[in-house]
Amino acid sequence: MTRLSVNINKIATLRNARGGVIPNVAKAAVDCQLFGAQGITIHPRPDERHIRRQDVYDIKPLITTEYNIEGNPSKDFIKMVIAVGADQATLVPDDHNQLTSDHGWDTIKHKSFLIDVISELKENGIRTSIFVDPDVKAIEGAAKTGTDRIELYTEPYAEMYGVNREKAIAPFIEAAKAAADLNMGVNAGHDLNLENLNYLFKNIPNLLEVSIGHALIADALYIGLEQTIRKYLDCLK
Repeated sequence: MTRLSVNINKIATLRNARGGVIPNVAKAAVDCQLFGAQGITIHPRPDERHIRRQDVYDIKPLITTEYNIEGNPSKDFIKMVIAVGADQATLVPDDHNQLTSDHGWDTIKHKSFLIDVISELKENGIRTSIFVDPDVKAIEGAAKTGTDRIELYTEPYAEMYGVNREKAIAPFIEAAKAAADLNMGVNAGHDLNLENLNYLFKNIPNLLEVSIGHALIADALYIGLEQTIRKYLDCLK
């Protein structure tokens, strides 16, 4: 079974555009679960341009599935993730002012740093996942950090899908197989949508979880949040 974790950052972006509490981010998290999502993902950034620090704490008591917190593992981020008791921490090499995640970790260059971070998180009972490109060397490096999982950065797949989907998926299949051989679980995320998700699901072995936000929330503007989540879940069957 591949779990769908809904990233609710864009709901927070809409709220922040006007201030106040509309739309209500915490209620959105509850509703996503009610409509069938098997996890909630947030990606708080230092400038709080979407998810605010207070949201991280407000959402936690409402989560009945899985709470996945993504972000650059700064000291403040690690402290917050441990304090709130996330189920999973997805480590992403974002700069502070980065618009969105656009590359995976150099797991060889940052090996010592990642070992320290992952060790601290796991000591506090938090599962870890490292955001990586579909590169076997990066995945081999990830295995040496002690991480539980990798999350494959799927934007390159999404960009090439409409041109040559077989070529687009090939490095991801290889990457997923390498992760399995090294006893790591496989997650995936970035630019996945109703058009390309099912093909990824059918071809990636042992895919445990996909995290989807931007496209899912955009689709919900037209067909509603409940129906959108059901359509994404259908892609994972």
